[in-house]
Amino acid sequence: MSYLTKVSQKLLDVESSQAHKFELVSENLSRIIEAGGVIHTFGCGHSSLLAQDIYYRAGGLVPVQPIWIEELMLHRGARQASENERQSGVVQKYLESEDLQKKDAVLIISTSGRNPAPIETAIYCKEKGLYTLGLTSLAYKGSQPSRHSSDQRLEDIVDDVIDMEVPVGDAIMQKGNRSYSPVSSVVGAGILHELMTRTIERIERGGKTPPVFKSGNVDGSDQHNLNMMQAYKRITF
Repeated sequence: MSYLTKVSQKLLDVESSQAHKFELVSENLSRIIEAGGVIHTFGCGHSSLLAQDIYYRAGGLVPVQPIWIEELMLHRGARQASENERQSGVVQKYLESEDLQKKDAVLIISTSGRNPAPIETAIYCKEKGLYTLGLTSLAYKGSQPSRHSSDQRLEDIVDDVIDMEVPVGDAIMQKGNRSYSPVSSVVGAGILHELMTRTIERIERGGKTPPVFKSGNVDGSDQHNLNMMQAYKRITF
């Protein structure tokens, strides 16, 4: 079976098993946006790429703000970023400088859900009163204990969890004793855009115009996008 076939089946499995969570979370996110809130996103390493994927995106929601922590991102050194993610206290000073308000949501992406950086982000944001959502793989729960001093994992802290259903180790292909080909990025991106799509459609069903970017590569879109950005001056575009 090819990689694309396996990934396609994984996405269909997630759509079926997490359908109730997609409905619940999109309802919460639409309510937050209608009340003037922002969706903050956070991730480390490759999860930081997912956190950026729904930001400033053609066809995507405008009020999305990634939490940029370069110490946890790949371009500053992938190996060092992995080490930093495992250290307690790295995120605190950065979170304190973020405009995190009680009316907002934070979407925390961590496939394993076990490292201090995403766990402490969830703790901090929950204490601030934000709606906290974890995108993680619960398959890790049984065999990969928390690396945080509290022994809590991401799913133990956040208000809601969506299970990515990624196998432990991420690889989806197998030949003999060799596992290869990660799946978390494809599945994570699919889940994020499913959530954004449902949130947009919920806002529209409520009789309001959802704040959505148009493609900057289509003539006539610039003024629309400028108006959208001016309406959300809290966000760094």
